[in-house]
Amino acid sequence: MFVVSLAQFLKLLRSDGDWHRDTFIDLGAGDGAVTSHMAPLFNEIYVTEVSSTMRTLLAGKGFKVLEVDEWDIDRKYDLIACLNLLDRCNNPIQLLKQIRQALKPNGLVFLAVVLPFSAYVEIGSRNHRPEELLPIIGSTFEEQVLSTVEDVLIPNGFEVQSWSRVPYLCEGDLRQSYYWLDDAVFILKASAMEVKEKY
Repeated sequence: MFVVSLAQFLKLLRSDGDWHRDTFIDLGAGDGAVTSHMAPLFNEIYVTEVSSTMRTLLAGKGFKVLEVDEWDIDRKYDLIACLNLLDRCNNPIQLLKQIRQALKPNGLVFLAVVLPFSAYVEIGSRNHRPEELLPIIGSTFEEQVLSTVEDVLIPNGFEVQSWSRVPYLCEGDLRQSYYWLDDAVFILKASAMEVKEKY
């Protein structure tokens, strides 16, 4: 999986390269390729992953592997990465709330969402549909970005600091060796507003 390079990430942060923080967690880190790109910017690096094979690989790379249901207990982070995970998890709204609560003061979220949005849960759902449906609407990429911001991120207590459209290259299948999709990537911070139960 490739989302952004370190240089692109720093550009999203509007940094000239001297950006450095203490703690970082990559939720659903996969093989750790993206985590490895960002690792030089942090002192402590944590990851979560449901695949036991990937967990072993991540531990072998020196990352601290946390349980998917315990990563936000008694820990706060300077940066939380949630890359192409909202469309693959059973409870994306709950996950967004956990992310907001687990941020340190002035902490940031690095979020990537594949658009057009199409939820498909591989683990934890009998019919591959999530328990919580994100209300993302629109027929174009731009309309879905706007809906993601106005209908998902703002109601769940986030402000957009910057965003970009990037190609997302992911592993293919028997029909195609890889897929080229469109990713909306965001740098978010927690807003001062009180989050209201909308769903």
